Amino acid sequence: MPVFERYLTLWVALCIVAGVALGQIFAPAFQRVAALEVAQVNLPVAVLIWAMIIPMLVKIDFRALAGVGRHWRGIGVTLFANWAVKPFTMALLGWVFIGWLFRPLLPEAEIASYIAGLILLGAAPCTAMVFVWSNLTRGDPPFTLSQVALNDAIMVVAFAPIVGLLLGLSAIVVPWETLLLSVAIYIVVPVIIAQGLRLWLAQGDGVGLERFLRGVQPVSIMALLATVVLLFAFQGEQILRQPGVIALLAVPIAIQTYFIFGLAYLLNRVTGEAHCIAGPSALIGASNFFELAVAAAISLFGLNSGAALATVVGVLIEVPVMLTLVAVVNRSRGWYERGGRVARVSGANPPARD
Repeated sequence: MPVFERYLTLWVALCIVAGVALGQIFAPAFQRVAALEVAQVNLPVAVLIWAMIIPMLVKIDFRALAGVGRHWRGIGVTLFANWAVKPFTMALLGWVFIGWLFRPLLPEAEIASYIAGLILLGAAPCTAMVFVWSNLTRGDPPFTLSQVALNDAIMVVAFAPIVGLLLGLSAIVVPWETLLLSVAIYIVVPVIIAQGLRLWLAQGDGVGLERFLRGVQPVSIMALLATVVLLFAFQGEQILRQPGVIALLAVPIAIQTYFIFGLAYLLNRVTGEAHCIAGPSALIGASNFFELAVAAAISLFGLNSGAALATVVGVLIEVPVMLTLVAVVNRSRGWYERGGRVARVSGANPPARD
């Protein structure tokens, strides 16, 4: 795992501090940035979001969909955990923790917005970062690619209906035009651009694609960090009034991450799937496509909303929490393969080292 990505939590934390400070010092400038909108889409943030998402999507080869049936049990577990369970348990945890247990400790006007941000996180399972987690657990690369491609294809059509349903159940007014516009701007159009770029760069020996991915990865991370600075420049007053908000929002996100991982990992073992398939299958649902969640929260609720803040908290805890799950996968291989029905994939998953 590259050093910069390994310490993503540290960089995000520093950007939070920088954003809050800059927002206090240069408040008029950030207000002008917030006013640069077209159809409720903030243009500077839209550019940053594209810089985050498109490099991630260029990594996805949708031709891998042809191989989704090869490990049908792992794919089935992935789809069940990601789409039949994860969005709904995240909404439930939001209602329980933010809407009830922590309610007296949070600003009443932002409760619904915080829950909305958690729902947006829950409805956006991981894409490109799962390649990192899969590699760290010696997961099967073709399976990882095929499940990511399938997940992204489903996200194009399922994200808006699921978010709309859960926001409606939470009694949050759903701005359907803005939601559908967000799906078009932050999923459909980037997928088209990314796949066009991939086809063009992959011509010949594919060296151009590899060079592009190496060169553009820092751009993606820097765009994410710049977005965090902007978000917290607008959230500064609220954070300074109640600094514990971030810790409270992190609780349901962390619980959700461990729960979805545990469910998918155990289901793979029960169904007899190989360990090198179970790792990436469980980790893709545990992690989040936080770039999409941040973008949708900004479009639907605004830069200075509680929803945007909640999605950024997901970014903040992503790396340390996921690295603990990577350690669980690696260290539990012996226990996992003692399951009577568990398959072995020869040579695909050598013993992990602590």
